[in-house]
Amino acid sequence: MIKDNVVIITGASAGIGEATAKLLASKGAKVVLGARREDHLKRITDDITAAGGQAVYQVLDVTVQDDNDRIVQLAKDTFGGVDSIFLNAGLMPSSPLSAMKTDEWHRMVDVNIKGVLNGVAAVLPTFVEQKSGHVLAVSSVAGLKAYPGGAVYGGTKWFVRDFMEVLRMESALEGTNIRTATLYPAAINTELLTTMTDKASREQMEGLYDTYGIAPERIADVVAFAMDLPDDTTVNEFTVGPANQPW
Repeated sequence: MIKDNVVIITGASAGIGEATAKLLASKGAKVVLGARREDHLKRITDDITAAGGQAVYQVLDVTVQDDNDRIVQLAKDTFGGVDSIFLNAGLMPSSPLSAMKTDEWHRMVDVNIKGVLNGVAAVLPTFVEQKSGHVLAVSSVAGLKAYPGGAVYGGTKWFVRDFMEVLRMESALEGTNIRTATLYPAAINTELLTTMTDKASREQMEGLYDTYGIAPERIADVVAFAMDLPDDTTVNEFTVGPANQPW
């Protein structure tokens, strides 16, 4: 259930993370926000508390394990525990492999893969010990099918798909009652395109998002649905996107 659920949200400074934080807080969750931009985190936290919600934040680089460990501790120190984590931080600097943007390849691996690993590593011992917890993560429709220009980005999102499914299966086998939910968004209007430096790829994606993109609040609604299910029920995958987009 959402009320009084202590939830950590990464990538919480804008887009899906911000929308989810505000929605969950409005439903009674105690939200712990992490991202790199402190000014954005402070603004969102102030907005939530002004509306009567409960929120706290920490500057977080998901590629740094210690940052992930500290935000789990912040949740415990502030709200007495942690019930859920929404692994939302991600980058999408897509480009053709022939463009050889290798620095961007490695950055996507660091954020999209290692960021998920670090977040789970930070929270899993607590979830195992208390025999409860909910791990939610953002993959992409690029984690379900291949797209030109998305070899590395898609590869990182296919990893999230496999990792989360194995986490679900192992939790069931081990009796730790950890629920999982993997989200596969299509065109959602966020800051994701700002990370693209390949001109042709960005223009193509901007045209697609201008035509089809929907608000990040649509993904927040799905997160809230997943979290509000009974503890004995898991919906482990959600493919979500504009009704008129043939993704």
